[in-house]
Amino acid sequence: MWRRPAWQVLRQFVRHDSDTVTSLVLERSMNRVQLLGRVGQDPIMRQVEGKNPVTIFSLATNEMWRTGDSEVGQGALLLLCTLGDISQKTTWHRISVFRPGLRDVTYQYVRKGSRIFVEGKIDYGEYTDKNNVRRQATTIIADNVIFLSD
Repeated sequence: MWRRPAWQVLRQFVRHDSDTVTSLVLERSMNRVQLLGRVGQDPIMRQVEGKNPVTIFSLATNEMWRTGDSEVGQGALLLLCTLGDISQKTTWHRISVFRPGLRDVTYQYVRKGSRIFVEGKIDYGEYTDKNNVRRQATTIIADNVIFLSD
């Protein structure tokens, strides 16, 4: 009879203790981006005093989709008729390359209009512009840049 309540108290203590240990463990997460697109401008290399140099360029990705699809039945055969228009959206991404070897190769060989594949992570930051206005910036920090044929 006394064993059961003691066991429950011990279980509560172990559960509480394991919750404390679990909260100290860092959670695993993922921040990965893959982009395939065209370069919008020739890369530029910048270096702020006391910081690592960086190669920066813009990359355009494009999405296309049809609107207004409808199904039309014809006897036992079902046909898909497209009655809508094709819509598209271009999104511009700021790419920053900090890795020394990759940074130099990117600066040397990437040109406006090049088709490239970029792997990296997304980063949100703030900077102060030349007029002392705080601005927010989103950039892709590239881990890999692959040049594709046109």
